[in-house]
Amino acid sequence: MTRAPRLQLPLAMTMALRRIGIRPTPSLLLVSVARQTMSLLGLVSDGQASLCRPTYQVLRRYLISTSRFGTGQILNSHRTPLGLHKIAAKAGAGYPVGTAFKNRRPVGCTWQGQPNAPIAHRILWLGGLESGFNHGGNVDSFRRTIYIHGVGNEPSLGRPASCGCIHLAAADLMPLYDRLPVGTLVWISEA
Repeated sequence: MTRAPRLQLPLAMTMALRRIGIRPTPSLLLVSVARQTMSLLGLVSDGQASLCRPTYQVLRRYLISTSRFGTGQILNSHRTPLGLHKIAAKAGAGYPVGTAFKNRRPVGCTWQGQPNAPIAHRILWLGGLESGFNHGGNVDSFRRTIYIHGVGNEPSLGRPASCGCIHLAAADLMPLYDRLPVGTLVWISEA
């Protein structure tokens, strides 16, 4: 039986955490814009992890889609923001898979005339944590309504196709939504 790969958090993420003064969460998400993947990490608690740079293991990797316009922080740019975020809010609990949303409210289903729903299944609403970079003013990820969410058009996963959000397949999003609490950290990087 092979063990899940272990790793330390990216140095830039560790530095952002220190600068802001917050500790890593037991689970966290690493988004790679270049690879169009997202990794779910779980904290290793085997007594060998450093308190300064905790060790995580990759629990799962997901195929995603980020913005077709590239990365960027500015309001109305339709770009995927970089840096340290947290899951600030969640929407969609209790609705069936295939529910389409607008402004976080159900508006129909993918099988009822909305097969290409831009926002479907569940929503993990991200809030930026780096003041002046992805938090506050015209760079605020929460105000920009940047989500990790499902889509009706899942064949677009694996290539940039969104308008700033992070798209995920329903089969991946549903258990992730149930597993991760509000406050879970999310690191979005170009690499």
